[in-house]
Amino acid sequence: MMQNTRRTAIKVGAVVGAAGSLGLLAELLKEPVELAAADAALPASPSGEPGWSNWSGINRCQPTALLNPQDEKEIVEIVRNSSATLRCVGAGHSFTALVPTDGTLISLDRVSGVIDAQGTSVRLKGGTRLAQLERELDARGLALHNQADIDAQSFAGAISTATHGTGRELQALHAKVQALRLVTPAGEAIECSATSRPELFRAAQVSLGSLGVITEATIEVMPAYRLHRQVWLKPLDDMLAGAQELAQQHRHFEFFYLPFTGYAAAVTHDIDTGSEVLRPESADESMLQHLRQLRDWSGRFPKLRRWLAQKLIDPGQREEARDRSWKLLSTSRPTKFNETEFHLPQEHGVACAREVIALLERHNDAYFPLEFRFVKADDAWLSPFHQRDTCSIAVHAAGGEAYQYFAHEIEPIFRKYQGRPHWGKLHTHRAEDFAALYPKWNNFLEIRKQLDPNGRMLNAHLRQVFGVAT
Repeated sequence: MMQNTRRTAIKVGAVVGAAGSLGLLAELLKEPVELAAADAALPASPSGEPGWSNWSGINRCQPTALLNPQDEKEIVEIVRNSSATLRCVGAGHSFTALVPTDGTLISLDRVSGVIDAQGTSVRLKGGTRLAQLERELDARGLALHNQADIDAQSFAGAISTATHGTGRELQALHAKVQALRLVTPAGEAIECSATSRPELFRAAQVSLGSLGVITEATIEVMPAYRLHRQVWLKPLDDMLAGAQELAQQHRHFEFFYLPFTGYAAAVTHDIDTGSEVLRPESADESMLQHLRQLRDWSGRFPKLRRWLAQKLIDPGQREEARDRSWKLLSTSRPTKFNETEFHLPQEHGVACAREVIALLERHNDAYFPLEFRFVKADDAWLSPFHQRDTCSIAVHAAGGEAYQYFAHEIEPIFRKYQGRPHWGKLHTHRAEDFAALYPKWNNFLEIRKQLDPNGRMLNAHLRQVFGVAT
């Protein structure tokens, strides 16, 4: 998925335009495009009873109770006094069914904010949204080492699903966690870190919300910094051939392949020591609509679609931006989609991407860009980056359009290359699959069973993931 002003697409004369963040958007539609607004995280059900839906709308539930505690004390009381299944919810930006429950749903929206900052260690509440955290850190002259594409998530939800950004030498968000405080399924508030209850800590860094409710976290941050972003187009074969080298040369590197064009957009971010603020106006939402229009007009004729793109694209388009890190690395996404993402051993990333792209372009309805990123290894037990440097490949489908082929056609390619699925993105893996992919899988299962022998923090999806009988 393309985002903010950092994406590039196609310049198609005066008839068909599909340009991204370079500001070279050609007029396609005479009337403004109406974009779908993001649903509220906790909408009302048709019956008027409290209900829940995830961001894209493919997961819904009708909990018996939807609670919004204001602090850890209230969370402890909820856990101790409830006999129902318990699940937590943040922004609902996962596409897998991590949240749905017919029991008690706990929102952490009121358990939010930075508690304390000492040097480059910051204590924060688990429900703090990443967007809020970025701004509170910036006000203190601090910043996260890296950020994900989307910053709507709660911090607890983000680390629990191994949310990440891109950068060959940059780890995912959970790897910078120094300590955690959680309310266990027994209603006990406990702390863990690399030196205190270290096994619990390595399990809790990425836990899918199965070990308890994360109420606080201490994280390592760094002095605030600025970034210089550059975006340019390259033919796909050239981009794939140079991907590893570009990842070595830049603090952040990623690319986006534009289906049926033969071109990919390279996006790099490097430390900027200047003070100039340069922020081209974003055209990303228009770009997506224009790519969709191009698909709608010529999708039945993929050769024509590619021919038009090849003839009309301007490969000399370039863009740059300069600003504070948090203003360039994350964005909001009003256009809805569904997504699958897998994390491959770095040495297999390019080969896997070639196969996925070839498969993707067998679907004439595809138009969302494919995303390719780099992530450094870490030691969290259920981290998809556990003990291996990684390339991540993400495929998207517009909200309301077919995405079932992710599982039946694209996922087998990821499996071929020992891909670990993103915990919050669509996949069909089960316990036996994860046991083969994660060296510490059984260690995690033992910790989970000790903390939650009755499965209070599990729902149907997690029972399949962990192989726990109903």
